Amino acid sequence: PGNAGQRVLLGLGILGFASVYREGFEVVLFLQSWRLEDGLAAVVAGTAIGLFLTGIVGALTFVAHHRLPYKRMLVLTGAMLGLVLLVMVGEEINEMQLAGWMATTNLPGNPVWPDWMGTWFSLFPNWQTLIAMAVTVIGVLGSYFGATYLRVIRPARRGEKPAVRAEQPVAEAG
Repeated sequence: PGNAGQRVLLGLGILGFASVYREGFEVVLFLQSWRLEDGLAAVVAGTAIGLFLTGIVGALTFVAHHRLPYKRMLVLTGAMLGLVLLVMVGEEINEMQLAGWMATTNLPGNPVWPDWMGTWFSLFPNWQTLIAMAVTVIGVLGSYFGATYLRVIRPARRGEKPAVRAEQPVAEAG
């Protein structure tokens, strides 16, 4: 039992633990496969370089956190995640086509696109890939504009206060 707040905290704690554990497990498997291919020295060197660079970014963030443009950073991160999502969708459609689980309908004129478009962006000249990517973009943008409508536009039309965001803390002078 317990109150709702304690249950939420417990649930978030379990979710956080599971997420970190899963990522850690994935990294260990990844590094083990590299160790088998390239040897321990390459893995240790790569890990040391990665930790060093992560430390530099962490230190810079800690030192400059008052001057960082967080809103711009979040928008940029969201845009990059959107591009990653599109690449993942294109890659999955291509994998299903290669496995024979999905048909492949080439675009009219059977155009040939450069190989790098498939390698880097998972963009292939067939209808299934392009339609899946278009549906993904429509779904993401639709959810954004739908949420904006529900949180901002509809309450404003009703004369209610829009639920935009929590109050911003007042910056200290100095």
